[in-house]
Amino acid sequence: MKTENKLAKLTTILKEMRSVLVAYSGGTDSTFLTVTAHEVLGDKLMAVFAFSALTPLTERDEAKEIARQGGFRYKITSVNVMNNPDFTANSPDRCYYCRQELFRELKIIAEFEGLKWVADGMNHDDLTDYRPGRKSAVEAGIRSPLSEAGLTKTEIRMLSKEKGLPTWDKPASPCLASRIPYGTPVTADTLTKIAEGEKYLHSLGLGQLRLRHHGDIARLELDEKEMKPVMSNRIRHEIIEHLKSLGYKYVTLDMNGYRTGSLNIGIKQE
Repeated sequence: MKTENKLAKLTTILKEMRSVLVAYSGGTDSTFLTVTAHEVLGDKLMAVFAFSALTPLTERDEAKEIARQGGFRYKITSVNVMNNPDFTANSPDRCYYCRQELFRELKIIAEFEGLKWVADGMNHDDLTDYRPGRKSAVEAGIRSPLSEAGLTKTEIRMLSKEKGLPTWDKPASPCLASRIPYGTPVTADTLTKIAEGEKYLHSLGLGQLRLRHHGDIARLELDEKEMKPVMSNRIRHEIIEHLKSLGYKYVTLDMNGYRTGSLNIGIKQE
């Protein structure tokens, strides 16, 4: 199906939904869905940003600014997933428990606001990845209009660029817990260390990256084109010194480079 036909299908889906609360992260997908829903539904659209220990402050601030510029209804709520031992144990279905907490909160807000549906920003490509949070979405009756319309990440970026959205080329930024290998408990201290490390790396002008936390080892995944500049003596030593100041004893560069879901290798998908 052509992209324009998928966009038309998305518009039809949103019209049929009549009113919707979007789980809004300020990322490429949820921003595109929110802006499109606002165009179709007006004030029958509300975007809700769920803030937690898993979310860098910069993400919250950027999402708020996009909402201000877009002029759509916007709300920040808090979700304390760190109180859920099933989540902090960090099993492969960690995201299932996190999303349970998230969707429970969003459905309460939607009911209070008189909104018929809660929707997330899952796109069609996400169906091929290991996403245990999807099970909780299905159980909670959450809609995924982008996926329902068949829109891929590439198409969403292209359409976002056409709309002039600043998120059209924004790097993917899943929650900070995704940097921690399964079986390693998720703690507030670890999340803070990862957030501070990635904030520093971005301040050097690095784009898409991950700081994977392996105990006292920081494993860096970078875009291939950024590996050579990072290996220059000055920058390399600055990175090592800064990450060691955060508590890491060893700093490694993953020769495979950046890739999504690297910690999902070996996970059996049902």
